Parts: sequence; C-alpha cells; structure tokens
Amino acid sequence: MTATAAIKIQRFSEVSDDDCQARIQAAKEVLGERLLILGHHYQREEVFRHADASGDSLKLSRVAAASRAEYIVFCGVHFMAEVADILSRPDQVAILPDLAAGCSMADMANLAKVERAWRELSEVIDPDQTVTPVTYINSAADLKSFCGEHGGIVCTSTNARHVLEWAFERREKILFFPDQHLGRNTAYKMGIPLDDMVVWDFDQPMGGLTAEQIKNAKMILWKGFCSVHQMFRPEHIDAFRKKFPDGKVISHPEASFEVCQKSDYVGSTEFIIKTINESPDGSRWLVGTELNLVKRLAEQNKARGTHVHFMSPTLCMCSTMFRIDPQHLLWTLENLVEGKVVNQIKVPEKTAAQARLALQRMLDLNI
Repeated sequence: MTATAAIKIQRFSEVSDDDCQARIQAAKEVLGERLLILGHHYQREEVFRHADASGDSLKLSRVAAASRAEYIVFCGVHFMAEVADILSRPDQVAILPDLAAGCSMADMANLAKVERAWRELSEVIDPDQTVTPVTYINSAADLKSFCGEHGGIVCTSTNARHVLEWAFERREKILFFPDQHLGRNTAYKMGIPLDDMVVWDFDQPMGGLTAEQIKNAKMILWKGFCSVHQMFRPEHIDAFRKKFPDGKVISHPEASFEVCQKSDYVGSTEFIIKTINESPDGSRWLVGTELNLVKRLAEQNKARGTHVHFMSPTLCMCSTMFRIDPQHLLWTLENLVEGKVVNQIKVPEKTAAQARLALQRMLDLNI
C-alpha cells in the first residue's frame, strides 16, 4: 500500500459507523450489478449486512465461480479472495477490503514446508503413487496448486467426507493439511481407526514419525489447527449438560476430536445454521464455532424462545476475520465508484491453473 493510500484509509477510519452504513449503501447503488459483495458467516454484523451473498467457503466459492459482476469484493480472509480470483473470469477483479485479513490456520502450512514433507515422505514411500494430497480450502493458493499438480484436491468442512472418499479411491493414503482436526474427525466418522492416523509435525525431521508409522498410516494429518476452535473443551460441554440436561450440543469439525465426540451434532457452518434454525421452538443449544455466527444465530432465534450459547466461557472471535470493518469496506467501494481498484487479489496464472484444477475436482463432486 502506498503512503498516499495509507493516508486516505486513515481518513476513512475516522468515519463513524452510522455514516459508513449510509455511504456504503450509496456506493452499492451507484455500482449496481457491476459489484458483488460476498460475506462469510464469521464476519461482524455491521459488515455482514451488506453482503449480496453470504455463506461458508464452499457456497461462496460457487457464487464466485458463477458471478457475472465486474468486481467481487470478498468480506472474509485472504485465501477466500484468492479462490474468487482463481474461479472467476479474467475480466473480473477480486478484492479484499483489508489485506491483513488472513487465517492463522492457513499460515501453519506453507508451500516450502509441504514440499519438504513430500520429499521426506519419498524417502519411505512413493507419495506420487500412494498419497493423495488434500488441502482444506483454508489454505493459500500455492498449496491448492500443489494439490492440483500432484493429483490432489481441495475440500471444505461441508464436503470433506466425499472428498476423502474420492481420494481413497485413487490412492491408499492421504496427506491432509492444514487442519488436523477436520481430517481426523472426518476420517473417524468414515470408520478409519485413530491408530491409522498420524500427525505430521512440520517442525520435526520426517514429521517426527518413524518409517513404520508412515508406512502403516492411512491419514497423515498436518499439525495445524484453528485458534478459535481449539478453545472449546470437553469440560465446557459437561458443564452445559449439567445445567441444561435437555440441551443439545453442536460443533464444527475444526474442534478437537474430544469435543466432537461429546457433541450431539457435528457439521459445517451451513449445517450448524440449518440445524439450529430448523430446531423446535424453545430448544437450547451449545455451539462450538466462531462467536459472530453464534451471536447472529442467538439473535435470529430469540423470538421463538430458542436459546443459543457460545461454547467457550472466554469470548473469542476470529481476529483476522474481524479485521474487515465498515470503514475498510467503504474505502474499497468509494474507490471503485471513482474508478480505482484497491487491494486487488491476483493469483499468478501458473499457480492459478493448477489450483483451479484441484478446486474443479472438488466442484465436480457436486456436493
């Protein structure tokens, strides 16, 4: 960002939230169908309300691919805007209102570490013949590209089981990154024993594993996690059940194995929303996922007497998702009104081509 741009965004940071809301709406009206704002469910409410389409990663990936808008403004994090750029037309522009909106989980796996792991695996097995690399959509474009190049695929929390089934049909093992919990919880529900899963510690030679462990494993899980979902603990569920014996517990599969095993339901963000919104009036829920979404669900269901509780006693939101505020969105849109594109996300075509292949393998499953 140039010094001039920094000064201008500083000026926008001083705009009140009320003024922001009105000016954002005015900019949207000027841009009309040239603009599509995508909002992930974890966004703060004052930004989320301006989304033309909302959803989890899979839904928004499809919306980005189908969009005819000239500008795709992604209110989410960096990897999501990369996916929008990869799947959109060459004449479309993907924009992230705040470039600091990243993902700590995605940062736990980078291309250098994954390529090193692939080389080290080759000392024990032939990974190109025996291992399918599967990356969670919460990852950088170059890791999606790595999967495309090596016969792999992308997954989301919605379609993880179907993706793993696809992968096992092709090779006997899976290297799953960056989130170990989604990989473990999904594989276990498929009937794969925990003994057939190992964790690859990317800070250790050979992932901290023996040759025998690698040879025997079906799932090689990257030692990554979501900083929000790791805060949820089994004892939080125990305390809830003691206080509300009739209450139900629902968790995202990025939560730990122990938390998911104690939950009544485990599923993606869209699954959580659907399950709670369709639950009986007056029901009570403990929810193990990001705070902004839980607060939104609580508000939406309050009128029918349904109680929605956040699982952790410590209020924690995704700090990187929270980076996008109304002021950054306003700065982005008013620049577009003036014919200026700021914070464009552009994936190099060589990387995008292989990443697109891995993403298309996922989309072709039609899940």
